[in-house]
Amino acid sequence: MSQNSTSATKPVLIVPYVWIGDFVRCHSVVKLLRTQAPDRSVDIVSSTLCAPLADYMPGVRQAIVMDLPRRRLGVALQRQLADRLREAHYGQALVMSRKWKAALAPWLAGIPLRTGFAGEARFGLLNDVRWGERKLPRMIDQMGALALPKNAGPPPEWPLPELKVSARDVDAWCNRQGLSGDDPPIVTLSPGAVGAGKAWPPGHYTELARALIKDGASVWILGGPSETPIAKQIADVAGNRVRDLTSNDLRNAILALAAADVGVTNDSGLMHVSAAMSTPTIAIFGPTSPWHWKPLNPIAAILEPPGDEAARERARAEGNDAVAHRRTTDVAVKTVLAAVRKVLGR
Repeated sequence: MSQNSTSATKPVLIVPYVWIGDFVRCHSVVKLLRTQAPDRSVDIVSSTLCAPLADYMPGVRQAIVMDLPRRRLGVALQRQLADRLREAHYGQALVMSRKWKAALAPWLAGIPLRTGFAGEARFGLLNDVRWGERKLPRMIDQMGALALPKNAGPPPEWPLPELKVSARDVDAWCNRQGLSGDDPPIVTLSPGAVGAGKAWPPGHYTELARALIKDGASVWILGGPSETPIAKQIADVAGNRVRDLTSNDLRNAILALAAADVGVTNDSGLMHVSAAMSTPTIAIFGPTSPWHWKPLNPIAAILEPPGDEAARERARAEGNDAVAHRRTTDVAVKTVLAAVRKVLGR
């Protein structure tokens, strides 16, 4: 089958990766699809965690929320998801993940065209099988290729992810949270990260918060429940101009970043959220390659440990392996503080 065999009037479904940053990247695919067929509805499967992002993604009709298990098949939940997908009469599903189980619900739902890379031998589950995934250097290159006709080359530039939050929503949220009286500038700190060694140390964030408050800024700490102890540690040391906004609702972080003057973050999902809203973003990288994992959107600064220029050059070809030895600890607090001050001084 080819993409042309599916009616452009039928909705298309994106089955994304489950992480926040990858979910944000999927908006490039949404924009690409809408460029190709402006009247075609685009839906996206989502976890409860990521679902708030879809509310702020132009061109997404709805999120289909289902919390599928990560380390087991979850047949009953897959069938529930398939039942919901069947009711929507999708013409095509784009399965971003290479895992076998990611293609199961679209197959059970009988979606006519099921596009994805061969991955874990998904023949039958997929009927528009693509090859060459490992030759595509970045995740956006892999995801974007699935939205193009088979064997088509990539565009000169992928569409940029975009999250649009209205000023009215931001103001209402600030009022509900009791933040309307916080003095500008607002600097958010996002100390969480998924993956060994990717997080700048809590002590560094604490020292940065103290310096920013001395400069007259208000500091908001963002993240999930795992970051709550770090937020408490920072607040205990840096004082009452620090706000702990960590929670299990990603919407709080989205709205906080929309309100912020600058965001400081690890290589993490909130880095992508911040950049997609055009909030000036300062990203701290250690054992990961910025070329592969930074946002497509322009950001204010990418800060890496000093030295080892050869490893940085190799990373473009070798990926994270070239820089796996680097430590975020070696990014100095004064370096991050200088970057924040530069943004605020513009």
